[in-house]
Order: sequence, then structure tokens, then C-alpha cells
Amino acid sequence: MQRYISHFDGIDGLKKEDVPVPSPRQGEVLVQVRTISLNYRDLEVINGKYDHHRAIRQVPNIVPCSDMCGVVQRVGKNVTKWAVGDRVVSLYVPDPKTGQLTERALATSLGLPQHGVLGTHRVFAEDALVKAPEHMSDEEACTLPITSVTAWMAINGTRPLGENGGRGDIAGLQIAKASGAKVIITSSCDKKRAMAKDLGADFGINYRRIPEWANKVMEVTDGHGADIILETGGSQTLSQSFACAAYGGLINCIGYTSGKTQASGEQKNVNLLTIRCNLTLKGFINGPTDRFEELINFGKKHEIHPVICKVFSFNQARDAFRYLESGSHFGKIVIRA
Repeated sequence: MQRYISHFDGIDGLKKEDVPVPSPRQGEVLVQVRTISLNYRDLEVINGKYDHHRAIRQVPNIVPCSDMCGVVQRVGKNVTKWAVGDRVVSLYVPDPKTGQLTERALATSLGLPQHGVLGTHRVFAEDALVKAPEHMSDEEACTLPITSVTAWMAINGTRPLGENGGRGDIAGLQIAKASGAKVIITSSCDKKRAMAKDLGADFGINYRRIPEWANKVMEVTDGHGADIILETGGSQTLSQSFACAAYGGLINCIGYTSGKTQASGEQKNVNLLTIRCNLTLKGFINGPTDRFEELINFGKKHEIHPVICKVFSFNQARDAFRYLESGSHFGKIVIRA
């Protein structure tokens, strides 16, 4: 089998190597990996910048990436959940099966600190997989573990959607629209805004042309604001999210693509901002297995198909990461093993 190894020295440092195909032990299955999708987290890992979790420490020679779709090739002793030929999707965090994600569970995360899925084969514990959705292709199914599960938890994890919906990423847009919400998206690219509208977005805001985009959100919601916000930007955008959240609203912090350091002049009293509108500010890192399966059932019912931007071959893995780093993608970047 082949796999990629990272020494946390960037995209060019990714090294492909040949190693023996592992054998599944008791309670394990060997999966032939078909597709792998990339997340912003994976880029941080290989650049040695994924350092904000106490439970996750850098380990040498890590196989990156966490999201894959594949086929069970062999089963170990006492495996009852899977059979050879079953089509499966990885769990980013194999535990817990239900309930709140814990710091201890994060130590089992694929792609750091545990070896990830950027290879042609991988052994999994039988309960570290879910059945791949029958209505999705391999490319679509492999995008679910981080992006879609996190969006699902952010939208349906704590309260029902209000009629004014909120602001978020593509997976969040698709889930929110299927849930009956009005959705507002922000992007610096007019082409991406148009593509989001084709997916059902009710309104798009170019945040380059309208830096104070919170005012536009308040305008298009008749002063109500967004009931649920999927805050993906982080340091450069959080103040705007506070400014356009509905009274009693929910700001779900699920990313930090604009950086981890607070922008100069934007430091505000978070206590006052949350009290002012009776807001909830919550961070989401994925979800348990039962909520993943809930998402899959919802996606099947509403015929949701994740948006695939571009598919790279296994030998083009570095090119795939460079494309992710460029930020020019709309939808998920997939590597076919």
C-alpha cells in the first residue's frame, strides 16, 4: 500500500511511501480507501500549526487527513458489524457514540494525534466507521465526517432553526435550506455567491465591498437578525456576527479561516455583547456517532448531495493541498486513492 507522511514541515514536505498492507486484529477491519476529502484542519496539521487543543499533540511521521470513504476488504475476528464489500465512511472522532464530545475523545482524532486516512488502505476498529449513504457517490460521502457533521451539530445541536436562519458554509447552507430556513451567505467572490444562490441561498453579501455586512443582514431580516450563525471566519468576523445576531440568537464558532489572533481595534467586551442580546456563543468540534447517523438519514430524506469542487489523483495530493491553501475552491476538494 501507499500512504503520505507529514513531518509538519508544509505541503512540500509531504512524502509518499510504500509500506506493507496491515492485517486487521480482533474487532478491526481493513478498509481499501477510495476517496479522501480535505479540511482546513489538515492544512494546519501538515504546516505544524494545529496547536490549540490540549488533548492533541504533534507526533512524528503522522499520516494526515481524517475524512474518507472506502470498502471493507478484510475483517478481523469477532467483527459483527461489517462484512467484506461494505461501503463505509470514517469517523473523525470515533468516541463518544452519543452525548457530549470530551477532551479525552479528541485524543482519538484521525489525522492527529492518530494516524489519518491519506493512504490506499487503513485498519479501523469496527465501531470507528459508519455506513456510507447509498444516495451519495464516494466523492460525496467522504466529505461528511468533519464539515457536514459539524454543520449538522451547529444547526440542530441545541435548538430548532428560526425562520430567519443564519450565516454559514456550504454544508450548513444545504442543511439549513432542507430544514426550512432562510439562509444568508457571505463571500468575497461574486461567482461563489451566485453558486450559493443556485444551491438555495436567499441572500448573498460580498464582505469585501460591504465590510460592515452585519448592517445588511439586519436590513434583509427586517431588523430581526440571524437566529443561528455558523461563524467560520474567527478573529476578523466575530464582531460582525455579534452585531447581526437576533435577540436570543446562537453564534456557533466552527472555524477560524481569518486567523486565530484578534484583529487590531476589534477587541470588545464579549460579556457585554452576549448579555446585550441574550446571546449564546458556543464552539462546536464535530459530534458523536449517533448524530452522524442522524445526519445521514436527513441527507437521504432530502436528497442532499455535498458540493464537490475538484477531484485530484492520489499522486496529486500536494497539488490538492495547494489548491486548498489558495482558498479559490467552492465546495470540497477530494483525493481519489
